[in-house]
Amino acid sequence: MTNPIEPASIPLVPGAPLIPPFGIGAWQWGDRTIWDYGKGLFSDEDLHAAFDAALDAGVNFFDTAEVYGEGRSETLLGQFRAARPTPPVVIASKFSPLPTRLRKTALFSALKASLERLQLDCLDLYQIHFPPPAFGDDRWLEALAEAHQQGLIRGIGISNYSEADTRRVHARLAALGLPLLSNQVEYHLLNRKAEREGLLKLCEELGVRTIAYSPLAQGLLTGKYTPENPPPGLRGRSVSAARLAALPDFTRTVQIIGEARGGKTPAQVALNWVICKEAIPIPGVKNASQTIANLGALGWRLTPEQVTTLDEAAQALPQ
Repeated sequence: MTNPIEPASIPLVPGAPLIPPFGIGAWQWGDRTIWDYGKGLFSDEDLHAAFDAALDAGVNFFDTAEVYGEGRSETLLGQFRAARPTPPVVIASKFSPLPTRLRKTALFSALKASLERLQLDCLDLYQIHFPPPAFGDDRWLEALAEAHQQGLIRGIGISNYSEADTRRVHARLAALGLPLLSNQVEYHLLNRKAEREGLLKLCEELGVRTIAYSPLAQGLLTGKYTPENPPPGLRGRSVSAARLAALPDFTRTVQIIGEARGGKTPAQVALNWVICKEAIPIPGVKNASQTIANLGALGWRLTPEQVTTLDEAAQALPQ
């Protein structure tokens, strides 16, 4: 199975990566709190097969973070990449600006630990995982610029940053002679905050790629959950009863559109909607079958009328 993946157009400095328009999120890889890693639901072999299935289909962008599974996600991704050195992959990870991390040296320590787990000498994209809760992020941006100069990272991104903060970071990096390549935020049919608050438009204006994490709303957009069968654990408890009750009717609207597009699944329609909004979806996967199913979102486009229908149906859902 192959899918043509065209590289995204972004402003570059020498050595900066092209961020592909579709990727794989590795949050589940090693996470025991939300995704029940290690409880027999999926194995490391399943995850390795998911990695290989993505590469076989031409998808080579993987996103992880130092906190995912307390480093286990990076370790697994590093092992899978080392076992299959070709084709080349684009790997993104994240630095957590915790209140206990006060000096720029903390970023270098975290980055070098991530590189060791990933078995890399240089990371394609290094992102600040969330806006620092104190003291601002100038020291982290300066540290990222130094890491870039030292050849430890190729590109700089942020995650969970607002429209105003994105504008500020973009300007600060420009003053340091570097582009802001991306902002990774939660974005899907059930959470359009980034669209509503102008973040998507700003990123487009600045040449910053929007990376959409949880593009399937942690499974709510797959079509398999109902009031009688809610998501397990923390995922289910975070969804309001009113929204869960309204979900089957919304899912039916998505299914009708999918049927009109040759039998696309709700998940494939939801991922294609993100692509139509010019964002980069990075759905999480636990096995090869999920990877292959998600890749059915590629190679076609919803019509503008179908996008509008989905917009309006999602807007009517209770929070």
